[in-house]
Amino acid sequence: MTPLVDTLKQLRYLVAHLEDNTLATEYPDIARFMQDEVFDPQKCKDELAFLYQFLYVYGRKSEATFNRFRNEIERFYLWSWCVQKTSVFELKREDIEAYVEFVVETSDDWVAASVQWRFKDSNGFRRVNPNWRPFVHKANGVSQQTLASMFTALNVFYKFAILEEKTFANFVPVVKKNCPYLVVQSQIKLPDTLSDLQWEYVFGVTKDGCEKDPKLERNLFTLACLKGLYLRISELSDRPQWAPVMSHFWQDQDGFWFLRIMGKGNKLRDVTLSEDFIDYLKRYRLSRGLTSLPRVDEPHPIIHKLRGSGGMNVRQIRRIVQESFDLAIKKLNEDGFVEESENLQAATSHWLRHTGATHDAQHRPLKHLSEDLGHSKIATTDQIYIQTNIKERAKSGVKRKL
Repeated sequence: MTPLVDTLKQLRYLVAHLEDNTLATEYPDIARFMQDEVFDPQKCKDELAFLYQFLYVYGRKSEATFNRFRNEIERFYLWSWCVQKTSVFELKREDIEAYVEFVVETSDDWVAASVQWRFKDSNGFRRVNPNWRPFVHKANGVSQQTLASMFTALNVFYKFAILEEKTFANFVPVVKKNCPYLVVQSQIKLPDTLSDLQWEYVFGVTKDGCEKDPKLERNLFTLACLKGLYLRISELSDRPQWAPVMSHFWQDQDGFWFLRIMGKGNKLRDVTLSEDFIDYLKRYRLSRGLTSLPRVDEPHPIIHKLRGSGGMNVRQIRRIVQESFDLAIKKLNEDGFVEESENLQAATSHWLRHTGATHDAQHRPLKHLSEDLGHSKIATTDQIYIQTNIKERAKSGVKRKL
């Protein structure tokens, strides 16, 4: 089983090799696959070039977006070429339906037991990991999220193909509409949040720990940013086109403080700072040996490395949050809150954003909350965080008689 796409950083090399017919000089396994394993080498080469073009256009803004589209479309290509023995642009509605069936009941030889790396440097070549497979085993089968992600990726891909005049039909919407495996979400769905007790322990234990371990000041401030400013992990991390630094904190003429953030889709927004948050900003900066408040020309990263220079990546910041979660889990167990401790083990850093927004939705204007969250539509904020109608419906129904 041969993957067709390497990492985002390697994409431009793949494009160049494909154009120059030099894949074998760096990717001999892909070159062999494209020559010997596909139904039509020249047609598949053209389609592979289009896949690289699609991933470059849609994936260059975010590595996470690139990886998501790469995974979905790559295995769709492999299925079309190796199972259906036809072009992805010649598939009909019934073929797309057959692919959905294949995803739901995947062949064992297409499934890896765990996430595997794709390519690794070896003697000047990028060699394929023999254990890699297009799918990863899921104990509970295919989830609704997996199916939704698949349909989204295929729909975006075929829309792009129509614009580029590679095809003139997109059967994905009609297949999705009639898919027997996709559950229409009509039930109440609340965002994943920490309970008041869990947040009290996560923040409190970290704050208490700062006295014995000053490096936990960084953990404390990270928690304050994610919960108090509703930030995503990626918005605090270094990216190719954006590095969060202290000068991104700024004050207007009326004395109000803001943090300039680059969010999803490379959209800039200014998040308001509360008086409580500013206290923790001052505390954090003083622990780093900086002045209490940022200057307009200050180049220091917002979340700093303890060793080395520069800012942190997503994985590093996630580890900081998990460290505080682990401290709270241990303390909750010690204090007898076993159920709260077990539930906290499932939490992710993104729960902090949901926790802050859900709490503040009770007393902040919806439009203000939506803009601080970076939602392009106020309806998104309303749908996720405002539960007024649900609670009113529950109150009106609780006294019903049988």
